[in-house]
Amino acid sequence: MTNETWGQVREELIKRVGKNNYTTWIEPLKLSHLKNGVARFEVPTIFFGDWVQRNYADHIRTQLTSAGALVDRVEFAVGIAPAEARPAKAAVKPATKAARSRASDEELPGAPLDARFTFDSFVVGKPNELAHAAARRVAEGGPVTFNPLFLYGGVGLGKTHLMHAIAHELQLRRPELRVLYLSAEQFMYRFVQALRDRQVMDFKELFRSVDVLMVDDVQFIAGKDSTQEEFFHTFNALVDANKQIVISADRAPGEIKDLEDRIKSRLQCGLVVDLHPTDYELRLGILQQKVDFYRLQYKGLVLADGVLEFLAHRITTNVRVLEGALTRLFAFASLVGREITLDLAQDCLADILRSSDRKVSIEEIQRKVAEHYNIRLSDMIGPKRLRNIARPRQVAMYLSKQLTPRSLPEIGRRFGGRDHTTIMHGVRKIEELMTTDSQLSDDLQLLRRLLQG
Repeated sequence: MTNETWGQVREELIKRVGKNNYTTWIEPLKLSHLKNGVARFEVPTIFFGDWVQRNYADHIRTQLTSAGALVDRVEFAVGIAPAEARPAKAAVKPATKAARSRASDEELPGAPLDARFTFDSFVVGKPNELAHAAARRVAEGGPVTFNPLFLYGGVGLGKTHLMHAIAHELQLRRPELRVLYLSAEQFMYRFVQALRDRQVMDFKELFRSVDVLMVDDVQFIAGKDSTQEEFFHTFNALVDANKQIVISADRAPGEIKDLEDRIKSRLQCGLVVDLHPTDYELRLGILQQKVDFYRLQYKGLVLADGVLEFLAHRITTNVRVLEGALTRLFAFASLVGREITLDLAQDCLADILRSSDRKVSIEEIQRKVAEHYNIRLSDMIGPKRLRNIARPRQVAMYLSKQLTPRSLPEIGRRFGGRDHTTIMHGVRKIEELMTTDSQLSDDLQLLRRLLQG
């Protein structure tokens, strides 16, 4: 294969991986040779080659094959890359205001945005209305009274969707702003690469030159001391410069284990918003929106009454599972040429429906019990031993043991790192009291109905 062919492949890769990722990770590659089904490329560093191997090797092999090359495997070896093939970050030194204004968005080492994740496609309901309103305010691009905006919640509740929507809206409203969206994992890898390449000052200049920094899944940097140190200083520099920061995580800042206290404090100084688990109305609204989209793809398919209501009631785990179930249902009905009925849904989605039964999380149990007994969730998992807190905590431990498949040690970890023997004692105490305390029995029955309904 000639370098001309590799040039054609690279043009196709731009479309596949996006301009930002192509400039940073594909452009520096230099084709060394192609023989015996192996395509070998020269890379600047071992770390660089490992990253490309994990994230882009399959894309490269697929495009080489499409171009007519016989490629079974793609390898990367350290070589001396020409100056023009260095990663884009090495050339980015926006030390002055004029230089920053000239720097293009392609230089930012961000993750690609999903075109589907916009505000128009985000279904708003009671569990997420505050998060949506706060995200909208940030997306307007003007000054806001809260910085950072911290979004947290379980898997599939819309955190990433809202962050992508903010970035899309800012690019539309304020194209002159430098908006950088990336995961905490990408932030860490970029920092480690800068350390290995001795380009830490370039890294600092680059991340401090943005107008809006958006970091997804920040819990990933917990326990990684050097990355936390750099994140802390980047955070402070941007806030001091009145630049907006948006962060997401799977739990509240104070509940992220091994995250430095000073970072927790900084994250809590803005607006912290919880995306609650979806309710029935929100799940039904999401399904109805998806059906409108699928009708354009699967023309002629008939959807019987009651199917969406059935799915919204039965699949309560998260939105991704719900959307995946509807996708499978429409695809199956199209392939077999049948109307989408309740019976077809039950047959086609038997495994999803089965796994969704009694799918209750420990976090949901803690939240419901705390609401029922009118105590704070932080006290539920905290060290306080007051009776009005200890008894609800034991109730939550008991329900966690009964309604989830989690082991006692894992339940203990979710209750502030308690030992499994503490969980065992709490469970036994509730079992003893149930036989003599009718009020406690009534509370348990009500909580079961709330959690399993």
